[in-house]
Amino acid sequence: MATRLPAEAYDTRIARVRDRLSDTEADAVIWFSATSIGYITGFHHIQTERPVGLVVTPDRIEITVPRLEVERVEPNPRIDAVHSYFDYPGGNPIETIASMLSELDLSSVVADTDGAPGVMGYTGPSLSEFVDVETQNWVSRMRWEKSDAEVALIRESARWANLGHQYLADYTEVGAHPATVSQRASMDSSRAMLDTLGDRYAVRVRGDGPVHAGYISGTETALPHGHTPNERLKAGDVLITGATANVDGYYSELERTMFVSEYTDEDEHYFELMLEAQTIAIEALGPDVPVSHVDQVVWDYFTEQGVTELAQHHVGHNIGLGGHEPPYIDRGWDDAQEHEENTLMKPGHVYTIEPGLYTGRAGYRHSDTIAITEDGIEWLTYFPRDLASNTIR
Repeated sequence: MATRLPAEAYDTRIARVRDRLSDTEADAVIWFSATSIGYITGFHHIQTERPVGLVVTPDRIEITVPRLEVERVEPNPRIDAVHSYFDYPGGNPIETIASMLSELDLSSVVADTDGAPGVMGYTGPSLSEFVDVETQNWVSRMRWEKSDAEVALIRESARWANLGHQYLADYTEVGAHPATVSQRASMDSSRAMLDTLGDRYAVRVRGDGPVHAGYISGTETALPHGHTPNERLKAGDVLITGATANVDGYYSELERTMFVSEYTDEDEHYFELMLEAQTIAIEALGPDVPVSHVDQVVWDYFTEQGVTELAQHHVGHNIGLGGHEPPYIDRGWDDAQEHEENTLMKPGHVYTIEPGLYTGRAGYRHSDTIAITEDGIEWLTYFPRDLASNTIR
């Protein structure tokens, strides 16, 4: 049962970053992204209007944080020095970061952005006003291939997502309200997870539980990103569910199309088309398969069935620390990358597989989380996919 990324994983990431740095003419590399900073060092924080800047040199790691983060970051064993400013806009975050770079005698850096992103109203200066800057996306690319330890965390996430989804199905009935069913399923599965893990639980959420399970219903399912309607369930309602769990910052994705008590012939027709499309996509997965190919085989099936006008999105995406990560299973992916070679699936890629059909009356979509292995695939989510199992009696 994997519940926390091992410490040596961060050492490996730092070594890879330093290898990349040695191939440049820059003195250091810097990150402003909270996800990237957490990925490299294990220091996790909420990205707000108060910028955080992490600098990695060949022999040191230093960070600039707002005053309110000092006590949280100081115990981190991978960070050699902590600099701080009081707050924003009362403090000077980029100037403090520039001072940190100056003290390290750094005149050029590669950075994920030229200054902190404009989050929650932040409008500070560019970093290039103080030091020579080139941009890089090293961590974003490193996150494509997960290590065995990362896949184990996503596998654990899928276990708790499955429990949350089972509670969701158990608590659904005619007359229930979608919001309260979601709250109850999320609370009970979170409680089970926290009670089971005890001190092995990696603290990663604020004021909430680690498992979330819920659904949209009725005509909102016809919208891929529909909202939860303020209406109670009735017989014949279509549901599109979603369940996930946060395990040391890593996520899985489990979605099902379900029916309350009964379904129409039209529902059955589109459900089976969707299910076959998902099966075709999963059977196409594997090491060295172009991501664009998987989307294409599903599109070919939709074309054959005459339902392309009912498809509104690509087949899926990578998943891990983010709910959506590249590469995306999309026919246009390779063109978007502006290179001649296809992006190939590799061991350690973890994908959601979620082709959907949307008729205007309702939507039909399953999503499963699948890891690419050396010789094939591993299903990480495992709630039943068939029509009978997804009809709530």
